[in-house]
Amino acid sequence: MAAEAILKACADAGISIKQVDGIAYYSGAGMGYTGKFDSATLMEMLGMPHISFTASITSGGGGSVGAVGLATAALMNEDCTYCVTVMALQQLPQARLGTVFGKMAPDPENSFLQPSGLVGPGHLIGVLARRHMHLYGTTRDAFGEVAIATRGHALNRPKAIRRKALTKEDYLASPMLADPLRRLDFCLETDGAVAIVTTTAERARDCRQKPAYVHAVAHGGQREWGRAFTWYGMPDPYFASSGHSFTASRIWRQSGLSAKDMDVALLYDHFTPMVLMQLEDYGFCERGEANDYVLSGKLRFDSATGRGVNGGTPVNTHGGNLSEAYIIGMTHITEAVEQVRGTTVNQVRDCEFALVSGGPAPLPVSSLVLRSA
Repeated sequence: MAAEAILKACADAGISIKQVDGIAYYSGAGMGYTGKFDSATLMEMLGMPHISFTASITSGGGGSVGAVGLATAALMNEDCTYCVTVMALQQLPQARLGTVFGKMAPDPENSFLQPSGLVGPGHLIGVLARRHMHLYGTTRDAFGEVAIATRGHALNRPKAIRRKALTKEDYLASPMLADPLRRLDFCLETDGAVAIVTTTAERARDCRQKPAYVHAVAHGGQREWGRAFTWYGMPDPYFASSGHSFTASRIWRQSGLSAKDMDVALLYDHFTPMVLMQLEDYGFCERGEANDYVLSGKLRFDSATGRGVNGGTPVNTHGGNLSEAYIIGMTHITEAVEQVRGTTVNQVRDCEFALVSGGPAPLPVSSLVLRSA
């Protein structure tokens, strides 16, 4: 799947695989939690003559858009000419992400998690969500609105896995998996792969497609977030946050922009509450105000106007991890590229800037702003 995705990305760009000489991974070059990528193996499979750059950002899905920054750094340093970032997942029964912590060997960290019934990311996120509810009065209705709005965006997207309209009654009927999170608050678990190609602006002018420019990119985080939802050592208000305030401040400082300048936001939505917390961390609303922001319908895309509802910024116009597919953040990058190219299904009118996030996850998390040509 990874090899096929890389070849299709090259075809989309109008370049040969033999021109690719860099690979920027994330998640420690991991394929979910089931295996590792190996550059030499990919080179052999694909017939790549040589590479002059191969490196990886640590941690998990928090590094997804940060890997574009890694590729950008390599290109600026003239270490390579065309750099590929790839993620592939195969959800084998013995390695499903939803119960990954429960299947790991006991260690000092898992010896706390496993006896507490915290066997997967969703159980851990449920505790953070409950804290946000306690501090700010956030409601399950807001979580449901994230799922319903995102599903609405997936209905006309051919690649989306979940394309059946979702009602509030459907949402409330879904089983409770990790109170307060229902099954429909959880992302999909998907077999698939996505690859993207990053190159210099000069070379991109000769590629097949209209380029999407990297306007700003950042990855990292602060100690208060630390190991995030596998630790529980964060003080308030970080405990009830997405851990993105650090990279958000960096991305806005780099770009000279703010949340109000974004035409679309592709926010990592492995669990619905983390969309609310990212809205706060990036400044779409103040801390503690995401509940009302979401319930006002501001995540939704209005096809009649090509804009967000009630003056909001449309979020996850492709259906996101919740309804399109879960490839650990890569589908968000492809949607951002298509938005600034003007070629996606739910096309935001005159889309100039697209925000993409990686994580919440153990550090690093990451932020990216793409700009239209």
